Amino acid sequence: MLASTRILAPVLLLSFLMTACHTAQKYMESGDYDGAIEFCVHKLRGKSKKKTEYVRGLEAAFQRAHARDQATVRNLVAAGRPENWERIHAIHQAMADRQRRIAPLLPLVSSDGYRATFDLLDVAALERESRTNAADYLYNHAKTLLEKAENGDKLAARSAYRELRDLESKYYRDYKDTDKLMQAARELGTSYILFEVNNRSAQVLPRNFVDQILAIGKKDLDSEWKAYYFDKKPGETFDYRVVFNVSDVDISPERVHERAYVDEKEIRDGWDYVLDAKGNVLKDSLGNDVKKPRMVCIRANVIEVYQTKAARLTGRVEVYDAQQNTLLDSRQLGTEILFENYASTYTGDKRALSDDTKRRIGNAPQPFPRNEDMLVQAAERLKPDLKKELRSNRVIL
Repeated sequence: MLASTRILAPVLLLSFLMTACHTAQKYMESGDYDGAIEFCVHKLRGKSKKKTEYVRGLEAAFQRAHARDQATVRNLVAAGRPENWERIHAIHQAMADRQRRIAPLLPLVSSDGYRATFDLLDVAALERESRTNAADYLYNHAKTLLEKAENGDKLAARSAYRELRDLESKYYRDYKDTDKLMQAARELGTSYILFEVNNRSAQVLPRNFVDQILAIGKKDLDSEWKAYYFDKKPGETFDYRVVFNVSDVDISPERVHERAYVDEKEIRDGWDYVLDAKGNVLKDSLGNDVKKPRMVCIRANVIEVYQTKAARLTGRVEVYDAQQNTLLDSRQLGTEILFENYASTYTGDKRALSDDTKRRIGNAPQPFPRNEDMLVQAAERLKPDLKKELRSNRVIL
C-alpha cells in the first residue's frame, strides 16, 4: 500500500505540472497574453524556487503582449485621427499595468539559473502624452458639438456633456473651462416642457379635478434631460407643450335595484332508526342499532338592495412643438369610477344563507357620491397612466 502511494504521488505531481504548462500555452495560443502573464505570475509569486517553465512563459507572454500593443499604437498614430488617442491611452494604461504586475518579481531567475529578460519602457511618459492628446480631442470635439447645440441640436449637447464628463473622469479633473462648458451643455441639452390641462367636454369640472391632475408632481416626471413645468411665467420659453384635453365626461344616473330571492340548504337535523323488512330496528354486526341522519331543507327569504353609479372620463394627451405650435403626437387616455353598494335583509332560518348573502346582511343603503367627488377620484386614478405616457413618449426628446 505504501509502495503504491510512493509511486502515485510523483505521477500526480507530474500530471499537475503538465496541466499547468498546458494551461499557460493555451492562453498564448489564443492570443490572451495578459491571461498567460496573470497565470505565470500567480505560479511564481512567493515561491523561493521558481520553475523555469513559468519564468520562460512569463518572459514570452510579456514580450508578445508589449510587441502587439506597440504595433497597434504605431498604426493608430500613423492613421492621424485625433479620436484614436482615447484608445492609445487605454493601451498605454494596459502596458503600464502589465509592467507593474511583473515588477515585484524582478530580477526573475529560475531555480535552474535561467534569467528572464524584460524590455521595460518608460510607459509613464507615453501615458502622459496620450492622456493629454485624448483630453484635447474630447475638449475640442465637445466644443464642436456645442456649436451644433446652439443651433437647436439637443442630442449634440448631450453628447458634448458626456464627452466632457469622460474627460474629467478619465483624464483631468480640472481641465481648462470644462465645468463651464458642461453647464452650457446641460442647459442646451435639456428639453423644457410645459404641461397643461384643458376642459373640452360639455361638463363643468370641479376645481379639485385640475389640482389633482397637476399634483402628479415635477419629481415624478423630470428625468436627466427633461424638465417639466406646470405654469408659464412671463418671458419663459419651452421646447414642448403637453396638453391633457378632457374630451368626454359621462356620469350615469343613480340607480337602485331591488330583488327578492330565497336561499335554501339541506342540513342534518337529528337521526332516525333504520328498519329491516319486518319493521324491526336493524342491528349491525356488533348488535348495535343502526341509525341514519335525518335531513331537512331550510329556507331564508332575502331582500337585496343594489346601488350603482358610474363616472367615465376620457381625454387626449397632445404633444406640441412649442416653438412651431405644431402637433407632434396624440394619445387617448381614459378611466372609470364605479360606486357599488349591496344591502340585504332576510327572514327565515339564518343557517340557509349563502356566503355571499352573509357578507351583505346588515349593510345599510349608502348616500350616493357627488358627481364632483367621483370626477376627482377619476383624476386620481388617471395620474399613473398619465405619468407613464409622459415618461415613455418618444416624441419628446
